[in-house]
Amino acid sequence: METLLNRKDIFGLTLAELQEALTPFHVPHYRAKQIAEWMYKRGAVSFADMTNLPKQLREELGAALVIGRPKTKDRLDSVDGHTTKFLLEFADGTAVESVLMRQPYGNSICVSTQAGCSMGCAFCASTLHGMARNLTTGEILAQAITINDMLRAEGQGGKVDTVVIMGSGEPLMNYDHVLGFIRLLHEDYVLGMGYRNITLSTSGIVPQMYQLADGGLPISLSVSLHAPHQELRTELMPISRKYPMEEVIKAARHYADVTKRRVTYEYILIDHVNDGEEQARELVSLMRGQLASVNLIPINPVAERHLLRPSAARIDWFEHYLTTHHVNVTVRREMGTDIQAACGQLRNQHLQD
Repeated sequence: METLLNRKDIFGLTLAELQEALTPFHVPHYRAKQIAEWMYKRGAVSFADMTNLPKQLREELGAALVIGRPKTKDRLDSVDGHTTKFLLEFADGTAVESVLMRQPYGNSICVSTQAGCSMGCAFCASTLHGMARNLTTGEILAQAITINDMLRAEGQGGKVDTVVIMGSGEPLMNYDHVLGFIRLLHEDYVLGMGYRNITLSTSGIVPQMYQLADGGLPISLSVSLHAPHQELRTELMPISRKYPMEEVIKAARHYADVTKRRVTYEYILIDHVNDGEEQARELVSLMRGQLASVNLIPINPVAERHLLRPSAARIDWFEHYLTTHHVNVTVRREMGTDIQAACGQLRNQHLQD
């Protein structure tokens, strides 16, 4: 990506790509790793920060290259202090959401892969304004690094421990940039994150599900299911017309078979839509024989969608039914409802202002 000043943006480059970008400056190869560590591990936003580089080199690099980082356009902190939502704006004015969740097991972040979304899911705020564009590898990575920098600045040894690729957008529709992001996260000159600490969530883009399974990256896969049969799923998720539920389940089974990783099916609970006994019975049947678990998500109310959260009693009943029928099930802990932490809500508010 080129800036208005025609300086090349190097944020999001791999070490090999960075070495290539530095070729005109005739510097030793080790300089590339120094610069990468400054950008990704130490929060440098300009070459002037890189004090172990010669002053003249810093000036030359600054004249030709730029470290593209977003600015924080908005930030909301939940009352309980566990959840922080960021609206990050890139150089072209595109804004995306990222969320920090301070969990008992560490700091988890949720990143976006597209500005907006074209999937059209009936329960989601991200799709209300359609999709603006795909994010680049660097723009996805910038969300993680921005939050990691903030945690480091708090001075308590905090860092990003796990990443869920579950924000706005369909990750598998931006496959190459998302895979580039995952590989960079894993590099020791970035965050050195284990692949098993990374989860990707998809609405079921079948060809890329197979591609991901055979790609050799043992990340965790979540599949947005949200209904136990094709007709209801198509009402909630129009993408199911293109990739029928039966094909999505088949691809998820393949992923589990190849990676030996348990697949998680996300199931958003909507009052008197998909939370009844008939749906529970169908879901049990669907899960039979799979290396899989179900994550129940009581819907985060979105005013524009007029879909309601079931009562606590109804949620408990649904969970109990699955458990007693030997389905591995969890209920997502509610976080950030008071700060519009559901995908797309904060961005939509700014688009409407």
